[in-house]
Amino acid sequence: MKVLVIGGDGYCGWATALYLSNRGYEVGILDNLVRRHWDNELGVQTLTPIAPIQQRIQRWHDLTGRSIDLLIGDITNYEFLSKALHRFEPEAIVHFGEQRSAPFSMIDREHAVMTQVNNVVGTLNLLYAMREDFPNCHMVKLGTMGEYGTPNIDIEEGYITIEHNGRKDTLPYPKQPGSMYHLSKVHDSHNIHFACRIWGLRATDLNQGVVYGVLTEETGMDELLINRLDYDGVFGTALNRFCIQAAIGHPLTVYGKGGQTRGFLDIRDTVRCIEIAIANPAEPGEFRVFNQFTEQFSVGDLAMMVKKAGNAMGLNVEINHLDNPRVEREEHYFNAKNTKLLDLGLQPHYLSDSLLDSLLNFAMKYQHHVDQNQILPKVSWRRN
Repeated sequence: MKVLVIGGDGYCGWATALYLSNRGYEVGILDNLVRRHWDNELGVQTLTPIAPIQQRIQRWHDLTGRSIDLLIGDITNYEFLSKALHRFEPEAIVHFGEQRSAPFSMIDREHAVMTQVNNVVGTLNLLYAMREDFPNCHMVKLGTMGEYGTPNIDIEEGYITIEHNGRKDTLPYPKQPGSMYHLSKVHDSHNIHFACRIWGLRATDLNQGVVYGVLTEETGMDELLINRLDYDGVFGTALNRFCIQAAIGHPLTVYGKGGQTRGFLDIRDTVRCIEIAIANPAEPGEFRVFNQFTEQFSVGDLAMMVKKAGNAMGLNVEINHLDNPRVEREEHYFNAKNTKLLDLGLQPHYLSDSLLDSLLNFAMKYQHHVDQNQILPKVSWRRN
């Protein structure tokens, strides 16, 4: 099958592109490489040294004999997108091509607008391109569990059946996003749902939890294939960030009380979930939603796990509770369903001591790349 990975130069996209290529899929990467530009804008680099995308793809070919097509351009440019799709002719499109940081989207008006335009317009262009020329193509879109917020009821997978005034219906689950980034993903979901209902397109929305880890079978094959590992206050995510902080002797940065509970998954499960969705496509006119996570943890629990694992390795790990730069509940009910991918064959990698040891050792190997000035959060959700 021909699979186009939009955003294939990023953290999840690169691991997914290699994973699919290694399993015999004909893979293309479409990316405007703006993620690298944002690093330069923020004055921070990933912990791991990332080679140019052309060099990464060439090294993959040298090691495996497998080729990955590269199309460089911006999907908010419809003319470019249409030409790229006609050149590659995908049977499935994996859409990672979005600005994915909540703090980045909350820096100021400019970054909020850029996030919404990049994410919403890019996805809209893709839907129109599919409608015009690729109506049978299956879109696998990376959503986020952050669309749901933290309601005081169980979170279903995309839809909820309700009774009201004696009548019953199944409707999209209510959304309570917590940032301009998460809000853009809600807009995406509504637009994709509309396109499936009205135009008969097929799409799977993967509401993904927080991803951790850096190594997959493929990215661990060679230094030039290594994946990103972000630790800064804008793009770094909780567990990865904590492990890097522990490795350099910096107190773990828990925001507020630390009771914020979220879904988490190993990056090895991210790539497998994508394959499962591709191999079991939605029907024409169907908008499926899978909640893509394997376990639920509070931020405080994660910090304690990293502290314990670090202490066992001889590291002195402390935990600092910072004033929360975000506007969010720091203690709340959170119980989300995640059965659909398990039913289709996902065998999860659960967070283990050995995985924490591996992440900590990885962070210690590259700790000389850390800029300590970038660790603390600098973006506030509140009006200054």
